[in-house]
Amino acid sequence: MISRELAVALRDAGVRWTPVMGDRFSLVDDNFDGDVFTLSDMTIEAHGPADARVLGFNGTTEWALDSVGLEDALWLPREDQLRELMGPTFVSLRRVDGADGTDRTYLVTVRLPPRPDEEIEADSVEEAYALGALARIAAANERLAPPPPDTQID
Repeated sequence: MISRELAVALRDAGVRWTPVMGDRFSLVDDNFDGDVFTLSDMTIEAHGPADARVLGFNGTTEWALDSVGLEDALWLPREDQLRELMGPTFVSLRRVDGADGTDRTYLVTVRLPPRPDEEIEADSVEEAYALGALARIAAANERLAPPPPDTQID
């Protein structure tokens, strides 16, 4: 599972969440730091229109928590969802063993034209994919940014 910090970075980069069964999330409230919830037909369901979605907690007796707004939830995307976020920028993923054979890191290669392919290293597959998705978003923002004003004086 990705870290809370990476999940916040994805949200702040503009990744929007449309909840589906099986999705994991945490609550933005620090009182719930470390608590991970899963959308399920039995306990937590998404209700309402896309622009006013709430997450309803069904049958929860241990808390006085009926529902929370989607803006109060922090999506923790799974490996497959993160790879999907990378889209066509994904080139490959490989595991790299440390010198002693016990330390493992993962290298995801992403293609972000016009730049050369970039390798991103992380401690887990999910983190590598999340960083790859953030690189895709950053590259897209660079391409969309207006060119700097011409500073040449004639």
